[in-house]
Amino acid sequence: MSKKVTAIEWLRDESGYQLILLDQTLLPGRREFIVCRNVELVWEAIKMLRVRGAPAIGISAAYGVCLAALSAPSATSDGVAVAALRAADYLATSRPTAVNLFWALDRMRAVIGQHHSSDRDLIQKALIEEALRIHEEDRQMCHAIGSHGATLLADKSVIITHCNAGGLATAEYGTALSVIFTCQDLGKQVQVFADETRPLWQGSRLTAWELLERRIPTTVICDSMAAHVMQTKNIDAVIVGADRITARGDVANKIGTYGLAVAAKYHSVPFYVAAPSSTFDLTLQHGREIPIEQRDPAEVIAPYGHTLAPVGVDVYNPAFDVTPAELITALITERGIIQPVEGGNIRTILNANA
Repeated sequence: MSKKVTAIEWLRDESGYQLILLDQTLLPGRREFIVCRNVELVWEAIKMLRVRGAPAIGISAAYGVCLAALSAPSATSDGVAVAALRAADYLATSRPTAVNLFWALDRMRAVIGQHHSSDRDLIQKALIEEALRIHEEDRQMCHAIGSHGATLLADKSVIITHCNAGGLATAEYGTALSVIFTCQDLGKQVQVFADETRPLWQGSRLTAWELLERRIPTTVICDSMAAHVMQTKNIDAVIVGADRITARGDVANKIGTYGLAVAAKYHSVPFYVAAPSSTFDLTLQHGREIPIEQRDPAEVIAPYGHTLAPVGVDVYNPAFDVTPAELITALITERGIIQPVEGGNIRTILNANA
């Protein structure tokens, strides 16, 4: 029954180290993997959404720094450090909204600073160990999020989710989907309505695929159907992931999340956001401070090469929107449940077992 999705693997063979990424742009029709042996391939995979989801982006970027350090042209520790720092700066340009990317790169920069005077092998070893640590910590955080979140859902709950916050977006199990998977592990029956999530259909292509892999009853709906489904289908909860959360609890997530939260508020449906502590950006107070990525207009008017709008039409394509804290029932983290969602509670929970 339980199938684990492995979207990221760090391997070593006779030719050296490599980062293996499941190409999510091809799912569900084809399951193909990308072999990344240099930082440029990792950057492209992040930018083009071959790997996506805030935690998975951070993990992949950490390994990208390792690849740069391992292939540094200079044999000196200084040369390795310079190559790794350049890679970190380069990877930071791939996507602007997911805070996990910058969090992971800052951890890699700290390792570089700590081992700058070490020999070449030692700094490379330290970077690999840190990337592996980031990867394993995320795996553990996902399971802890699921354990906390499962306490919020009764048996036979009916849930709406948006975009993809499962094992494809993380090290394992996911954030929002970890709650659902953990309910299943505990013997609770759940039923899921998955927003297809335009313009790239992560909900129908990825979330529905993951849920069906686990044999969880799943119904795909258009984004615009969510309010109607809340009105007519006795929805018990909405659970989504996050790409960045501010100090007061405003949440940036895949475009369409804000509208879903507004509809949930009107219909008195609990609205939960599941995310690890690494997704919180306490340097920002309000959601309006979060940089919102603007993506290629072709994603809207010609997705996957299929023209859906006239040539020359203007396109507005923000990848994310911001849901204000007052619309969120609770934030589910690996350190506990934050409810009500406000700054003091956020600091208390995030400092717990930190």
